[in-house]
Amino acid sequence: MHDIFHRFAERLTSSVDKVDLHDALAETASSLDLPLFAYLFPSLQRRRATDLISSYPQHWASHYLHSRYEDVDPVIDQARRRQETFRWGADGGDLDLSTPQRQLMDEANQFGIRSGFTIPIHDRRGLFAALTFASDERQPLFFRVIERHERALQLVAIFFHIQARRRLTSERMVDGVALSRREFQCLLWAARGKSDWDIGHILGISQRTAAFHLDNAKKKLGVRTKTQAAIRFALSRSTDLT
Repeated sequence: MHDIFHRFAERLTSSVDKVDLHDALAETASSLDLPLFAYLFPSLQRRRATDLISSYPQHWASHYLHSRYEDVDPVIDQARRRQETFRWGADGGDLDLSTPQRQLMDEANQFGIRSGFTIPIHDRRGLFAALTFASDERQPLFFRVIERHERALQLVAIFFHIQARRRLTSERMVDGVALSRREFQCLLWAARGKSDWDIGHILGISQRTAAFHLDNAKKKLGVRTKTQAAIRFALSRSTDLT
C-alpha cells in the first residue's frame, strides 16, 4: 500500500487538470480492486457547475449532473451531515429515503452502482466534498476490500481533495488572468524551478515550444522575466488555498 500511495501522491502533485486528477485516482483505485469511484464537489455558486470526477458510466454521470441529483442524493445528504465514513447499499441501508431519493437509488442500481463506501470531506476552509467507492457486486466481497484499506482510502480522499481544489477552483486563472492549458502547464513547472528544456521533456514538447508558451504567459501577466511570472503563479496558488 505504501508504494501505491507514493505513486498516487507523485501523480497528483504533477497533475494540471481534471483529466490528470481522474487518471491518478483511477490508477490507485484499480490497484486496490475498486474500479468505481466518484469525487463530488457541489457548486458553491448557482452559475458554476458541480465538479464530478468519476469512473461511473458516462451516461449515468451526465444524467446525474443534468438532473442535479446532488441536491437529493441520500448519500451526499448523509455525507454533508457527518464527519465519519459510512457504507450503503442499493436499498439505502440505514438511510431514510424519500420518493425522489428512492428513484435515484433505483436508477443508480441499473447502472451497476449497488453498494458503496463514502468518505465525507469537510476541510478547514468550510468546503464540503465526498469521495465514494462503489461496486456492482453484492456487499460482502466489496466491503472486505474496504475494511482492508479503509484508513488508507481516507488519506487518499483528503489528499485528492486538496489537489483537486488547488487545480480546479481557479480554472487556470493567475491573478485574474486566464492562461491557456499549455501556458498554465509550463508556468507550473517553471514555478517548480524547471528549465525550458526540463519543461519540454516533461510535457513532451520541444524546448522552443515551452519557451514560446512561457513568453505568452509573461505577456499576459505583464512581467518581463520567467522568474517574475513564476513568483506570480506561486503566490496565486497559495492564495487559492487560504
